[in-house]
Amino acid sequence: MRVYFENTAGRLLEDPAGFLHAHWGPNARTFADLKALFTHMALCMQQRKWSRMLINQRVMQPFSQEEQRWVAEQWLPGAVRTAGYRFGAVVVSESVLTRLATAYITTHVQGLPLTYRSFETDEEAKLWLLKQPVYL
Repeated sequence: MRVYFENTAGRLLEDPAGFLHAHWGPNARTFADLKALFTHMALCMQQRKWSRMLINQRVMQPFSQEEQRWVAEQWLPGAVRTAGYRFGAVVVSESVLTRLATAYITTHVQGLPLTYRSFETDEEAKLWLLKQPVYL
C-alpha cells in the first residue's frame, strides 16, 4: 500500500484493491490536523473514483463536539456529493468515549447514500468492504 497523506491525526493509505485505509493515530490532534486528514480522504476518493474506505480507530482519541459537528454536518455531505463516498468499514476503538463520539457521526448519515459497518479487526472490515461496489 502507498501512503497518500499523513499528519498528527493519522495516515491515509491507498489499497490496490480499490479503497482507502484511514488509520487514526493515538496522539492529541488539532482541529486543523483533523480537517486536513478528512480533506485528503475526500480528495483521494475523488481522484481514484473510489466509494469505499476502511477506517481504523483502534487507538484514536475521541472526536470533540466541534469535530463531530463538522464531520457530520460539513464533511460527510460533501464527501458523498463530490467524492462519491458510499461505504465505510470502521474498525472500532476499545475506548467507550471514542465509540460514542463516532456513533454520533455515523447516526447522522440519514438521507445520505452512505453505509457504515463496525468491525473488531482490519481483516473483517476488508472482507466486508471488498463485497461492496468499487465505483458508483
